Amino acid sequence: MADLYRKSKLLRRSRVFRGSLSLWRPRLVFWCGALATGVISVGFAKLADFAQHAFTRLTTAGYWTFLLPMLLTPLAFALSAYLSMRFFPNAQGSGIPQAIAARHLKDDEDRGKLLSLRIAFGKILLTVLGLFSGASIGREGPTVQVGASIMLAVARFGGMAQARGLILAGSAAGIAAAFNTPLAGIVFAIEEMSRTYEARANGLVLVAVILSGLAALGLSGSYHYFGSASAAPGTLQDWSLVLICGVGGGALGAAFSGMALHFGQRIRRWAQPAPLKRMVMLAVFCGIAVATIGVVSGGKTFGTGYEQARGAVQGEALPLLFFLEKFAAGFLSMLSGIPGGIFAPSLAVGAGLGSTVGSLLGTSVTLAAILGMAGYFAGVVQAPMTAFVIILEMTGDHEAAIPLMAVSMIGYLTSRILSREPLYHGLSRVFIAAAIRARRASGKSVGEAEPSH
Repeated sequence: MADLYRKSKLLRRSRVFRGSLSLWRPRLVFWCGALATGVISVGFAKLADFAQHAFTRLTTAGYWTFLLPMLLTPLAFALSAYLSMRFFPNAQGSGIPQAIAARHLKDDEDRGKLLSLRIAFGKILLTVLGLFSGASIGREGPTVQVGASIMLAVARFGGMAQARGLILAGSAAGIAAAFNTPLAGIVFAIEEMSRTYEARANGLVLVAVILSGLAALGLSGSYHYFGSASAAPGTLQDWSLVLICGVGGGALGAAFSGMALHFGQRIRRWAQPAPLKRMVMLAVFCGIAVATIGVVSGGKTFGTGYEQARGAVQGEALPLLFFLEKFAAGFLSMLSGIPGGIFAPSLAVGAGLGSTVGSLLGTSVTLAAILGMAGYFAGVVQAPMTAFVIILEMTGDHEAAIPLMAVSMIGYLTSRILSREPLYHGLSRVFIAAAIRARRASGKSVGEAEPSH
């Protein structure tokens, strides 16, 4: 009896151990995925900075200032467009629309065509190539697709069923690590990616943001993306910036998103007979135009626009027409179809708009640049909470919290009046429609979006 008792006790312990292991394995894999997102985001940032600085050094050496961009930019645009279509399909553009679309697709195979480790690798490689060629793109949107791809791969490896929640968590972790803005990552996930509050999914988002943020902090330290700023409206003229930057930024942001959706649709139709050939041709044309704008602006519109935006936040006025030049360069870079985001260029456009308004009114350039960023960014993405939180975290200007809230809401409302469809969600429908067409062509049933987790 004693032997039988001992054996039964050992058997129960074994079952408890196996049950505990099966319970903790998904959690451990999820935590590792979140940490990996943070580490890869930091590595991606360093590669992107290196590529942009290399382009700047190459194009500021004597006669190369004019000649090299006119040769390198269109050739690299063409190469990036070719590689993305030939070897990394669905890596084009920002990457945020792909992540949104993947959340709406039920089938794992359909999701895998938008989010995978292969696409994540291609996204990083081609975004870095774009920055090395002077494209007016950012790495933050691509980091969302990379983070979502990592977390979706984690879901498969760890046997986790919450695909939609994990895509949301990976997207939030990507934003948090890219900008060092943990709160903005959470708000972005809730407001822009899901547009709903899902308690269970947002628990995953919080854990993913914490772990990826810790990894990023360990590698890069604590910092404000644009440095610390301290500016608050003190006069009636200062307060007028809220209305001007809100309405002006919202209108300009609506123009960008509306043009992107309209011309994007026309280009897809035009490219249909021979998509690879025609998209490469378009990339060459856009590359020439971006290089020309860059040369005319003295090199200021090349790259993310981070240095220019940071300078404006620190009180250095930008050229009066910089925001229009950067707007054109960013729009053409997006239209070309090469991988690259619009977050950083949008912030540069907004800072330029604010700087111009502040210079003309004789107000604080710092305050005007911060408000201009919020108004324009809210106008482009139509996500006022994200605009407010992300810029507050990037500048650390808590004195301007109320004006930032106001200008973000005014920018959003202005944009909604002029352009009814949010940019990222409008672009995501392209990928959803493509997945539905592919399933119908293969004779498979088209599933509805799975319920929220």
